Amino acid sequence: MSRRWIFLGISALLILASLAAFLVRGLNYSIDFTGGTLVELAFSKTPDLGAVRGTLTQAGFHDAVVQTFGGDHDLLIRLRTQAGESSAVGTRILQMFQKDQVKYPDVQLRRTEYVGPEVGKELRNKGIMALIVVTLGILIYVGFRFEWRFAVGGVLAMLHDPILVVGFFAISREEFSLTVIAALLVIMGYSLNDTVVVFDRMREDLRASRSGDVAQIFNVAINETLSRTVITSFITFMVALSLFLFGGPVIHGFATALVIGVVVGTYSSIFVASPVALWLGLRREHVLKRQFLSAKDRNDGATL
Repeated sequence: MSRRWIFLGISALLILASLAAFLVRGLNYSIDFTGGTLVELAFSKTPDLGAVRGTLTQAGFHDAVVQTFGGDHDLLIRLRTQAGESSAVGTRILQMFQKDQVKYPDVQLRRTEYVGPEVGKELRNKGIMALIVVTLGILIYVGFRFEWRFAVGGVLAMLHDPILVVGFFAISREEFSLTVIAALLVIMGYSLNDTVVVFDRMREDLRASRSGDVAQIFNVAINETLSRTVITSFITFMVALSLFLFGGPVIHGFATALVIGVVVGTYSSIFVASPVALWLGLRREHVLKRQFLSAKDRNDGATL
């Protein structure tokens, strides 16, 4: 806690850089948001997704997204195209696979559809709304569960993480898809869970201590939960890294966001949430007063 202003300054600079990158460079939205063509193909045997992606890349479809749809023999291919090109693109892809009957025997075109940018805009707005609702819900929960200074610190630390992840995607120009929004929600939940564990120990130590500086009590609480935080974060990071390395292109954005989010989420639980609570003037009396009021309510209820 003695170095909290250094870490808060670093976080503030990273947040400003992320917001600047988002406003200046923007995000490289996937066809989930920009619109494009959906082509569904049916194969007589289970196709190799890697080979299919390689065939599409050789044909010039470098940004194609390939995934199974329904059964193992059906593939859904998503391409970034303009309106009016869908039918021609679907026919071209079908003919391309029909040329290699050894690798792709009896391939059939099930459907070709164009998804306009209006649908993508609606999905983007719903994703943003989901993030806002989650933030408000968590703010209310932590405010009732702990104390409002803890709540503000926890929510600011929770928002710190997705902002940095979005900044990374803006700087790196990695494709921003619906799976990335799902990862942001996961990161927010993970970060808050880690923060609540630390806050809970801080509250217990504040109640148990009859004297002592709040910052020092925070240091003790962080050290008491540090082994749990490190072990949990390391295991989660290894899972996210495995998805990043071996998950394939379909969930690459999701895995990338998780890898970054686990790191910054662990950092913010220790170096952002607690310093913000201290900065807002949290004292031992605030926690004891809340405990006294809760006990008084229970006694009144028992008397009634």
